[in-house]
Amino acid sequence: MSPPKWFGRGWTLPHGSQLCRRDCIPRPVKAAGLNLLQRPVATRTTPPPQPTRSSRTPLSFPATFVRGGTSNGLVITRSCLPPATTAQDEVAQWQPILSSAMGSPDPTGRQLDGLGSGISSTSKVCVIEPSSRPDVDVEYTFVQVGIRDGRLDAAGNCGNMSSAVGPVALEEGLVPPGCVVEGGEGTGLVAKVRMLNRNTAKLIEATFDVEVGEGSGRARYQPAGAYAIDGVPGTGSRIMLSFLDPAGSKTGRALPTGNGVDELRLPDGSSVQASLVDVANPGVFVLAKDVGLRGEERPETIEAESALMERLEEIRRAGATAMELNPDVQSIPKIVMLSPPSERLREQGVNIVCRALSMQQAHKAAPLTLALNLGAACRMPGTLPAMAAVDAEGKESVVIAHASGKLEVGSVMQDGQIKRALLHRTARVMMKGEVSYSLKS
Repeated sequence: MSPPKWFGRGWTLPHGSQLCRRDCIPRPVKAAGLNLLQRPVATRTTPPPQPTRSSRTPLSFPATFVRGGTSNGLVITRSCLPPATTAQDEVAQWQPILSSAMGSPDPTGRQLDGLGSGISSTSKVCVIEPSSRPDVDVEYTFVQVGIRDGRLDAAGNCGNMSSAVGPVALEEGLVPPGCVVEGGEGTGLVAKVRMLNRNTAKLIEATFDVEVGEGSGRARYQPAGAYAIDGVPGTGSRIMLSFLDPAGSKTGRALPTGNGVDELRLPDGSSVQASLVDVANPGVFVLAKDVGLRGEERPETIEAESALMERLEEIRRAGATAMELNPDVQSIPKIVMLSPPSERLREQGVNIVCRALSMQQAHKAAPLTLALNLGAACRMPGTLPAMAAVDAEGKESVVIAHASGKLEVGSVMQDGQIKRALLHRTARVMMKGEVSYSLKS
């Protein structure tokens, strides 16, 4: 299936018009979750020592500190962390290590004693590893680190950090040589990496520029370029992400309740209309006007209204319950407030405006998986996104205005089903080295 024309603008992909490098599609997984994926246990020549509080040896692990889209965080090779027998044990084993590395828990919310910076967009970790599946190049687990409580949340994926996985995996030697191909029409070499996100059991294809070092003959990620994304100063090379079969990432259905709009009952007896959509990550979409907003407020303005923040959390939890998700998990579903664009934004090509919360913070841009979700929902008749969107009918992509600018996302539909969700990002490796951590009593 060919990607939309806008998605490949400026690119000519090899193998005809297909974005996929392979024709094989993995068999469906009945339910998403970390414990359902079959994978080999990653090995290393010398297993890392099991850390103890009595150890006098400085504790550290090798990692890459990277910006992916409008987020940044650590990317760690799985073999550099202590081994575990099950996925549940794995995350528990990582808890003291990753929370300390990011500077959590921190009651002040600043994460001064680690690599985080006090906002959900910069308190993130991706753990990467090779895959035994013939249709997958690299697997990764995304972890959101709680800022104040230090809890690890591996319930959902992060689209922004997903853009950094392919480049780092290439640098770490986890990507097979066959992934590097000619970009076509003299655009140089590109890497086409197929990734399995273990949080959602979904596949993502990343295509990005590479260069071959003189003498070494080794392909490396080329970050320099002229592509810009709102929310990040400067430019970089474009990374194309294609989320394959993204519907039902956690619930198994694009519309978990089967309804375009649901009436959510809140603890005070009131109710609010919401669209509950699960594409790339689950989301609860409400109209901004239904929660007392215009739709273009600054994130700090939203956060300053404590009563509003409490009500939005109540709506999010009610939506989670209706989707049969755990309402106590903060990372999913996220809540998004929608409004039609003003005339000014409409003249700029904007189709819909959003403001989102992530981990009970007002997001300074847009969570990427929720932008993908919103773009797909705009093409689902009867949903609030489809009703709020302007000039979007029949278009293969949707332009979303968020607190830091605009974002264009696309989707490929076939027989009413979402086959792909598409977007562009940039990424930059900022540092490689040893990350120190401590085991606090």
